[in-house]
Amino acid sequence: MEAAQIIRDAVARVSHLRQVHACDPVLAASVQAIKTFQARRFAGTYSDLLESGSYRDAARFFLDELYSDKDYADRDAQFARIAGALQKLFPQQVVATAVSLAQLHVLTEELDHAMAVAWRSLELDGRPAADCPRYIAAWRSVGQRAERERQLQVVQEIGLELARLTRLPGLRLMLKMMRRPAHAAGLASLQGFLELGFDTFADMARRRQGVDVFLSLINEREAALMTLLFDGEPVTCETQLADTLGQAR
Repeated sequence: MEAAQIIRDAVARVSHLRQVHACDPVLAASVQAIKTFQARRFAGTYSDLLESGSYRDAARFFLDELYSDKDYADRDAQFARIAGALQKLFPQQVVATAVSLAQLHVLTEELDHAMAVAWRSLELDGRPAADCPRYIAAWRSVGQRAERERQLQVVQEIGLELARLTRLPGLRLMLKMMRRPAHAAGLASLQGFLELGFDTFADMARRRQGVDVFLSLINEREAALMTLLFDGEPVTCETQLADTLGQAR
């Protein structure tokens, strides 16, 4: 399947999930609760990076653009609109990064939807309403360990692809030249994402092994969290998760 169709299909799937949530206010609230919890967890897990000079911008980019609880509907719509043009006008590496982002987005939304269904059922069943035990119970109810591992793998791939893009001659100038026509065409959200991602990883790539160290930290901490959530003793899991949330800034 060509890149443009992969992107459009992913955006269509995410749009369908949004419509399902819009028709079910309780489910929509559960989705938002899951996303808010996960954004807080990420902020806690990487509080040291968010406060460091070396990796603050990269951690903030991941939190705001990949792990956030904000609404990406505008960016998705813009993404779908230019999917064909993206494939024709940009280098293959840019297109590959866009495809990876689309695949990560739909995988994340599907997992969040499944988590929200489980989260809602826990409330309806009258089981613990506290966020940490409820999140752990929802996680274990959903399972899908292979999909969780794939999600982390794609995050790693996107980071490496963004780093490679910074080495493409002329790409930063191309992005700068696109700024005005992109805004005029109603593509400001997508343009902002592309520029921010490029600049963040270009800055990190200037430091020796900067990208590799950052992505290794992401992989190590997220893999440890997955093991804890799937296999940890409930009390230990709740305590560590609560401690992580307490570190969020």
